[in-house]
Amino acid sequence: MKRAKVAIVGSGNIGTDLMIKVMRLSKVLEMGAMIGIDPASDGLARARRLGVAVCDTGVEAFLDLPQSRDIVLAFDATSAGAHRRHDALFAARGIRRIDLTPAALGPFVVPGVNLDRHLGAANVNMVTCGGQATIPVVAAISRVVPVVYAEIVAAIASKSAGPGTRANIDEFTATTARAIEAIGGARRGKANIVLNPAEPPLTMRDTVLCLCEEADPEAIRASVRDMVGEVQRYVPGYRLKHEVQIERIPANDPLVLADHGIRFSGLKVVVFLEVEGAAHYLPAYAGNLDIMTSAALRTAEYLVMADTEGRA
Repeated sequence: MKRAKVAIVGSGNIGTDLMIKVMRLSKVLEMGAMIGIDPASDGLARARRLGVAVCDTGVEAFLDLPQSRDIVLAFDATSAGAHRRHDALFAARGIRRIDLTPAALGPFVVPGVNLDRHLGAANVNMVTCGGQATIPVVAAISRVVPVVYAEIVAAIASKSAGPGTRANIDEFTATTARAIEAIGGARRGKANIVLNPAEPPLTMRDTVLCLCEEADPEAIRASVRDMVGEVQRYVPGYRLKHEVQIERIPANDPLVLADHGIRFSGLKVVVFLEVEGAAHYLPAYAGNLDIMTSAALRTAEYLVMADTEGRA
C-alpha cells in the first residue's frame, strides 16, 4: 500500500522519538512534516538533517504551505492547551488527529485494549504514559472479574519528565483516573505519578492495585500474562517485574478506603511492571515516553489501514 503522509506537531523529546519511529519502523506511514515553534530545537534540526519538511512557525503557518495538502494524519505532542487550538485547525482541513497530550478531546485509546472500537474517530487520545502502561493490566483483570477499585502509581525518572509533562501533572492524574474507569473497567480509579530524581536514572516502574470480587487467582494471572504479551507486540520493553500478587481480604477484617467510602472484602491484586524504552532517540530508562510514542505509532497505523480498507 502507498504510505500515508503524517505530520508531527511538537519538536521535543516525544515528537522527535516518534519521528524516528515512523521513519525506521513503519511500513504504513511516511513523514510529511515536523512542526514546531522553536527554530533552534534539536527535533527540528534533526528533521532537517533527515530530509523531513520542517515548519518552525506553528500549525497555522504550516497549513498555509502546499505540502500540508498531502497530510492525512497529525500527531500532537505539545500540551493540553495547545492541542485544543490545534484540533480545530486540523479538523477544518479534514486531517485526523492523534493526541499525545492530556487534552482528551477524543476517545481514550490503549491499543492492546480498545483500538478496534475507535477506528473511525477523527481525534483519539493516547491517555498518558502511566495509562498506557497500567490500563491494559486493569482491563485484563476486569475481563475475568469485576474490579471495584483500581489505583496505579507510575514512577518515572525526573530526567524523562520534560516541561510538557511537568506542566500537565494535574491533567495526568485526572485523565489517567478517568481512563482507568472508562477503558480499564474499574468502578473507581485513582492515579499517582512519582518523579524519581535518582542517579543514574531509573527505568519506568508501574504498580497496579486492584480490588476485585472473588475469582480464580490463576485465571487472573493468566489474563494479565496474556495482556502483557499483547502490549509487548508494540512495546518490546514492557514486562512483568514480579509474578502477580493476589491476597484474599476476609469479610470479618475488611480493607477500608475512607476517602472513597469503600469497605472491601474479596481479592487484592497487585501487579508490578517495568517499561524499558527502545532507545531510538530517548535513553532506555525513558520507558514512559517510549510507551507513548510506540502506542501512538501503533494506533496511527491501524487508523490508516482501516481507512484504506474502507475506501477499497
